[in-house]
Amino acid sequence: MADPSSYRPRPGEIPDSPGVYRFRDEHRRVIYVGKAKSLRQRLANYFQDLANLHPRTRTMVTTAASVEWTVVSTEVEALQLEYSWIKEYDPRFNVKYRDDKSYPYLAVTMNEEFPRVQVMRGHKKKGVRYFGPYGHAWAIRDTVDLLLRVFPVRTCSAGVFKNASRTGRPCLLGYIGKCSAPCVGRITPEDHRDLAEEFCDFMAGRTGTYLRRLEKQMMEAAEEMEYERAARLRDDIEALKKAMEKSAVVLADATDADLIAVAEDELEAAVQIFHVRGGRVRGQRGWVTDKVEEVTTGALVEHALQQLYGEETGDAVPKEVLVPALPEPVEPAQEWLTGRRGSNVSLRIPQRGDKKALMETVQRNAQQALALHKTKRASDLTTRSRALEEIADALDLDSAPLRIECYDISHLQGDDVVASMVVFEDGLQRKSEYRRFQIKGFAGQDDVRSMHEVITRRFRRYLAEKERTGEWTDGEGALTDGEDVLGDGEPLTSSFKDDDGRPRKFAYPPQLVVVDGGQPQVAAARRALDELGIDDIAVCGLAKRLEEVWVPGDDDPVVLPRTSEGLYLLQRVRDEAHRFAITYQRTKRAKRFRAGPLDDVPGLGETRKQALIKHFGSVKKLRSATIEQIQEVPGIGRKTAETIAVALAQAAPAAPAVNTATGEIIDDEEPDTTAGSSGEPVSAGLPDERRGQER
Repeated sequence: MADPSSYRPRPGEIPDSPGVYRFRDEHRRVIYVGKAKSLRQRLANYFQDLANLHPRTRTMVTTAASVEWTVVSTEVEALQLEYSWIKEYDPRFNVKYRDDKSYPYLAVTMNEEFPRVQVMRGHKKKGVRYFGPYGHAWAIRDTVDLLLRVFPVRTCSAGVFKNASRTGRPCLLGYIGKCSAPCVGRITPEDHRDLAEEFCDFMAGRTGTYLRRLEKQMMEAAEEMEYERAARLRDDIEALKKAMEKSAVVLADATDADLIAVAEDELEAAVQIFHVRGGRVRGQRGWVTDKVEEVTTGALVEHALQQLYGEETGDAVPKEVLVPALPEPVEPAQEWLTGRRGSNVSLRIPQRGDKKALMETVQRNAQQALALHKTKRASDLTTRSRALEEIADALDLDSAPLRIECYDISHLQGDDVVASMVVFEDGLQRKSEYRRFQIKGFAGQDDVRSMHEVITRRFRRYLAEKERTGEWTDGEGALTDGEDVLGDGEPLTSSFKDDDGRPRKFAYPPQLVVVDGGQPQVAAARRALDELGIDDIAVCGLAKRLEEVWVPGDDDPVVLPRTSEGLYLLQRVRDEAHRFAITYQRTKRAKRFRAGPLDDVPGLGETRKQALIKHFGSVKKLRSATIEQIQEVPGIGRKTAETIAVALAQAAPAAPAVNTATGEIIDDEEPDTTAGSSGEPVSAGLPDERRGQER
């Protein structure tokens, strides 16, 4: 590990101008390439106290042994040079998007005497027109099969073409009318090239003019009583429309645009791109990358732009590029794209309308791609085993933690405080073991006290199970408050199972307890276990800000390598606990908002509550009803009706409904807040500032 001060440039040596810099390791290999508006200011950020650096940046500067830079005149030149050096050196600490597959394109070889339509992958060739990329090669072949009826362009390989020319017999497509058979001279090279140009125009989105021309020819043929020709033109039009239906119109005015969306977490990012040409989605692709460096969403977008358009020119760069976040600053990237295209390119965030709606679709695709990538990674047995071993080594455990439990606290400004417990066994989710807790020991917001309470309650149940099964004969760890937590106290037939063979809720002890948080939460969890006399369960915490692993009693965190499968598994466990807690907290809050006076009536279930509301129409009308009228509802007897009447009389009237558009108070009908109606009371809406403080 190198000391950055050993290769730090002398004061005043770094120029205060735009440029590109390279960090090299002791073997002179380039490990990181970056650009800067001011080299002096940017490089100074790397040579500061290591404790102030992000863990990934800290790893990079301690791996490097030297730094060098190249001055350029503009930020656009810096962007271009950065892209060129990343392609040349492939630095290990730079964000590099990797294709999850080699996407196929529909290609038309306009550089040949007789252009050919085919599926192509890999690097693009000069003189070839490309359309796509497509998700699957069969999608290209289906489209081509429909279009060959109208545009019978050559699709055969060079060998088949030469053999047909030698024998004077075309292939099968030539006999059935799906190839104009230039191999045997049925069409001149010039006419065949015109046919290929029409095919390219149609694929590029210029469909309306061509369809109108065919429809006009069909009508003329019908008027001239050339019915066979008119029928053939009719079938051609239907084939073209069917091909167009495969890519529905998503943007009006025949827009040409690329939409880029990013889904990310602390370790990885997924990028999805939709290519829209002529208002239709003509292609889709995506990448997943490890976030080796500390990078913002705008920087991820900038890297994606370099990947997409670094080797493209002309119309391959669209007029409009829509992104979720703009690079900072945005002007150099926009000027660079304009230079690649040769005309103005708009780089912006969609704010409303069809483009925003389509961007949301692309964003969902990116999120699904990231989730699928994580699922594939988690499903590998070898990877999971390595992750558990890395966790055991990092935390100095005696063996791999085959059962991991993770706890998270969730609340909204101190209200509806809940906790979650998720379980991973052998690196996989065990959802049947998930548990939820309501914080009962105190009111208000205190994550540390909440964590202590939850750990205490969970492991008190565990100790009670051990006591019930007779595993502890010396009384060690028995309940100190005399509480019979589990109920009847009868012995179990199995240590971990009920009489019916189903596992008990808290019978299995974990080898590792993970809490969502840093030192305070970890200390609270450890203290709770110590108070119960449990010393054979390890505890750690994962702080979300820097993905640092905290262990009890240590002032410094355990920093796992960002490529560590162990860190990846801990992150998955923590994120799942957070998701489960948030879901419960929102459900609990929504239930509280929907609560009404009928909820306090003992013995009145959901079915009879709905029957009452359906019969009377609202709680207000039910409150004014007599006991005899309430008895008219099926299933409501005299005693229940009296209980309902008393409960409604004692309950304060609900607040009047308000029309949020006009501010009008609607006092003729009381809003239904008990029977699960489709409408929500006004109080259920949270202002943005409160919604943002939910955790």
